[in-house]
Amino acid sequence: MRRSFRPTQVCLIADDFAMTAGVSRSILALLADGRLSGTGVMTSFRRWADLAPDLRAFDGKADLGLHLNLTLGAPLAPVRTLAETGELPGFGALARRAFSRQLDGQAVEAEISRQLEAFETHFGRLPDFIDGHQHVHVLPVVRQALLRSARRAYGGAALPWIRDPFDTPGAILARGVAVPKALVIAGLSMFWSRSLVAQGFRSNDGFAGVSPFDPGRDFGEDFAAFLRVPGPRHLVMCHPGHVDEDLRRLDPVVETRPLEHAFLAGPAFPAALAEAGLSLVRFCNFQD
Repeated sequence: MRRSFRPTQVCLIADDFAMTAGVSRSILALLADGRLSGTGVMTSFRRWADLAPDLRAFDGKADLGLHLNLTLGAPLAPVRTLAETGELPGFGALARRAFSRQLDGQAVEAEISRQLEAFETHFGRLPDFIDGHQHVHVLPVVRQALLRSARRAYGGAALPWIRDPFDTPGAILARGVAVPKALVIAGLSMFWSRSLVAQGFRSNDGFAGVSPFDPGRDFGEDFAAFLRVPGPRHLVMCHPGHVDEDLRRLDPVVETRPLEHAFLAGPAFPAALAEAGLSLVRFCNFQD
């Protein structure tokens, strides 16, 4: 249940670090300027090993997590029951298999463990948080595999926080951005927070940042909308980046990334936060 007081803090997380060099350069620059709370890393991409030293400069200053990837590129190890052609399935194919219970939970759990291990190997420790590319972490089968893998990896250490992409229909309608898409994501995430609490994981309470990725839109206006009706631990995701050939080859979200970067790097971003009465905070520093 939402608290009655007005939140004063927001956690802003950039997705897709290590997907491409251009996306990663953008995120590193924004981290250096204090324009992000943190970023999620796609450790399934081989360039992660080269980029990890650059990200290590922000250890202890930003939330640095795993952006679990089960839908783009190749897995870290060949698994026919997960990636029959050697490439991970798209979101639609993965979701159909998940909901029909035809997804190999053991293969998914093994890949999650490999991606966690790749973070630890190149960064020197386990991630602060875990979320999912295209929110795959809330799909049936995947969500159970994630909790098992995370509990095993962290052992007796402090557990990571895990993204909850749910928000109430009222909040989504009040923001008015990509409403059908945001409602679908909220539906997929229904009751996810209950599982997290039951297993001892913390999560955000309030979520925004779902975008239509339309180059014709004003991202500044969308961002201001994302700050409406904030939850007690309000999380906003974003997708800044510089366009390069790898990005054009890998991902359909291309033209809007530089627009997000320009807004977040410019003076309109802190003005939008001030107008909403919010300041950036790391998740671990949320005032409960």
